[in-house]
Amino acid sequence: MSSTRPGGRARRMKNKDNPMQSAHDSPRCGAKTRCGTPCQAPAIHGKKRCRLHGGKSPGAPRGERHGQWVDGRYSIEAMEEQRRFREFFKMLRENLADL
Repeated sequence: MSSTRPGGRARRMKNKDNPMQSAHDSPRCGAKTRCGTPCQAPAIHGKKRCRLHGGKSPGAPRGERHGQWVDGRYSIEAMEEQRRFREFFKMLRENLADL
C-alpha cells in the first residue's frame, strides 16, 4: 500500500496484518554472547533459549543411559529415599525429646 505525501512522494504504510509481526514480538533468547551482549534470536516455543544456545536440546539422558553414570548415589530415587530417612529421623528426634 502506498499513499502520497503533500510533497508528491509516495511512502509505504505499515501493514497491520504483517505475518512476521508475531516473529518480531516473540521472546528473545537472552543468552550471553562472546562479546557479552544478550542474544537477540527468537527463543524456541516453550523454551527460554534459541536453537543455537540449547533450546532444541532435551538434555542429557537419564540414569544408566548417561555416559557418566557410576552408581546412582544422586539418582532421583536415591534422593527421595534420603529425604524419607531424614524426615523419619527428624520425627524420631522430636518424639524422643518429648519423653
